[in-house]
Amino acid sequence: MKVAAIGDNCIDVYERLNRKYPTGNVVDTGVNIQKLGIPVSIISTTGSDENGKWMIDTLKKENLELSHFHVGEGATAVTYMDMDGLDRVHGDYVEGVLENIVFSEEDVQYAAGHDLVHTALWGKAEDTLPQIKKLSKALISFDYADRLDHELVEKTLPFVDYGFFSYHKSKDEFISEYLKDKVSRGMKVAVATFGEKGSLAYDGKTFYEGRVYPAEVVNTVGAGDSFNAGFIHAYVKGATVEEAQINGNLTGAVNTTAAGGTGAFTSAEDVRKTAAERFSKNLIL
Repeated sequence: MKVAAIGDNCIDVYERLNRKYPTGNVVDTGVNIQKLGIPVSIISTTGSDENGKWMIDTLKKENLELSHFHVGEGATAVTYMDMDGLDRVHGDYVEGVLENIVFSEEDVQYAAGHDLVHTALWGKAEDTLPQIKKLSKALISFDYADRLDHELVEKTLPFVDYGFFSYHKSKDEFISEYLKDKVSRGMKVAVATFGEKGSLAYDGKTFYEGRVYPAEVVNTVGAGDSFNAGFIHAYVKGATVEEAQINGNLTGAVNTTAAGGTGAFTSAEDVRKTAAERFSKNLIL
């Protein structure tokens, strides 16, 4: 079993706090899946600057497979961030080399050799998905963030098996019907996360409501990516949708106990220990 994460990477810079983190939707999800025990390859392009070198060094330390992690001439993508209490606030985004990122035929063929390919809304990998499906039986997961009406939802729908959406309310008729619609038109499972209010998953037959695991929150950065990692990790290992959702809610909660999108995921054993000690629940690992 192996996973490919294809798309964006960037540096989150908190100037007021004098901190920065190597991150990106597919990077954070990929790193956390790797730490949970499934090998992950990252397919992306970083810059030739010091931030790019730092990104590569960081991913190497996490033992990610980087044979298709490219270096482009120019600056690494940077997002300027701030904190509002425990929540992050997005500022300016400088796209750098990601402005012109291109995934080659070799990148696509390499991705298709994995059991699951994960990408996200800002990864610019949407055009690779039909090619991957044509080449292999790889499953595809996609993080649409909170852009439920984004054009890429419709564009990618025929190729996505597991869709993840962020919804800033709690379970209601709108989101229930929204998930049903996406599954009726192609997805195997559609999942909405509600932050501190839990989650909702639909598999074409049943709705599953994910409970909340209250945590002593350090910050919420990367909680969604960590939910995705926990869900994907459990599901590809044979868990039911309900079990995968429990896993996702737990890993999302564990994420909030440390700073950064991957800080709480030091190892599978530590994640398991945190889940058991703080939430009295065993992870599916």
